[in-house]
Amino acid sequence: MDPKIRVLVAKPGLDGHDRGAKVIARALRDAGMEVIYTGLRQTPEMIVNAALQEDVQVIGLSILSGAHNAIVPRVMAMLREKEMDDVVVVVGGTVPDDDAVRLKELGVAAVFQPGAALDDIVAFVKSAVRAAV
Repeated sequence: MDPKIRVLVAKPGLDGHDRGAKVIARALRDAGMEVIYTGLRQTPEMIVNAALQEDVQVIGLSILSGAHNAIVPRVMAMLREKEMDDVVVVVGGTVPDDDAVRLKELGVAAVFQPGAALDDIVAFVKSAVRAAV
C-alpha cells in the first residue's frame, strides 16, 4: 500500500475568502490524501515552515487577491533555501495566463484557474507526486 500523499493547502496574503481552498482540500482528502489546511492570511514564511514541519509532498496555494506575483516567488525562493526542491507547488485562483506562464518558469508545477475541474486537480496532484519520487 502506498503511503498517503501529504498536501498543505494555504491561503497566503490578505485574501479573506477561503471557500475555494476548502473545496479543494475536501476533494483531495476524499481522494485519499492527507490534507493540512493552514487557514487565512498566511505569510510565505509561515507556509514554508508549516510544509517543513508537516513533511508534505505538495503545497497548494489559493490566491484570489492578485498577489501571486509577489507571494509565489517568495515561497519558491524559501523552498530552495530550505532545500525543499522536491515539494510540488500548485497555485489556484485568479491568475492571468501570462502570469501563469511566469509562475511555471519559477518552478510551479501547475496553475489552476477558476472553473478547473476537481477531478483534474486530484489527478494532477497524484501524477506530480508519482513523478517526483
